[in-house]
Amino acid sequence: MRIDAHHHLWRLARGDYGWLTEKLAPIYRDFELSDLTPLLRTAHIDATILVQAAPTEAETHFLLDIADTADAVRGVVGWVDFDAADAVARIDALAVRKLLVGLRPMVQDISDDDWLLRPALASTFAAMVKHDLVFDALVLPRHLPRLLCVVDEHPGLQFVLDHCAKPRLAAREIADWKASIALLAQRPNIVCKVSGLVTEAAPDWQVVDLKEATDHVLAHFGPQRLLWGSDWPVVNLAGGYERWLAAAEQLLVRVSAEDKAAIFGDNAARIYLSHRGKRVA
Repeated sequence: MRIDAHHHLWRLARGDYGWLTEKLAPIYRDFELSDLTPLLRTAHIDATILVQAAPTEAETHFLLDIADTADAVRGVVGWVDFDAADAVARIDALAVRKLLVGLRPMVQDISDDDWLLRPALASTFAAMVKHDLVFDALVLPRHLPRLLCVVDEHPGLQFVLDHCAKPRLAAREIADWKASIALLAQRPNIVCKVSGLVTEAAPDWQVVDLKEATDHVLAHFGPQRLLWGSDWPVVNLAGGYERWLAAAEQLLVRVSAEDKAAIFGDNAARIYLSHRGKRVA
């Protein structure tokens, strides 16, 4: 089974996508599951993980409602206000919905770079462990040393590093990122999504521009700890679903068939669906 481990759906009228403006013209419109379905069919993708794109619990319920009636969507990574006084109660309430498989605070948009290190977050991390929820880490390279501390402090929590932490491919400044990734990958409770790389590359990117970063995460995380994701429809800003999938398959052409199956589906099933969500048949 092939799984797209990272995509979004949104409706502009909801009004909670603060980052989504007319400046992002190719994706400044509604994106429904019906828009994605033909792409999944062409790519032979059997199932998906739907990921939040707005910092509201209302959007999380919106996504869960879609997942409830969509066979392709096997789980939802949602959002909770981790800073709320009743954050644990909020997690408990959301976890009643069995298709919730993880939570993702939008760390990249938080002004305090040390936010991840706040002691008050310990109880929310514990609540996630209690409910078998995955922590999707939407971070930038500068956050990786802080994330390393959190991963060490919470060995019972499963972490997923979104978009390889967005290495600065266009600027060709990835030395610090590579060092941080090498350290982070030594921790057994974190895996990495091979996603979002094309939107970090130059507008005229070629497959070779993605190779150093992809080879690096493959070398350090290994094929059993990598998950492929499209980041659709954001990927439409940099070539689209089919072009990114073709690039990923070319970048992983030397990986064995067994390991390729892991990256393109089996690992996502293990990480997200082994305890919660719709189990893979």
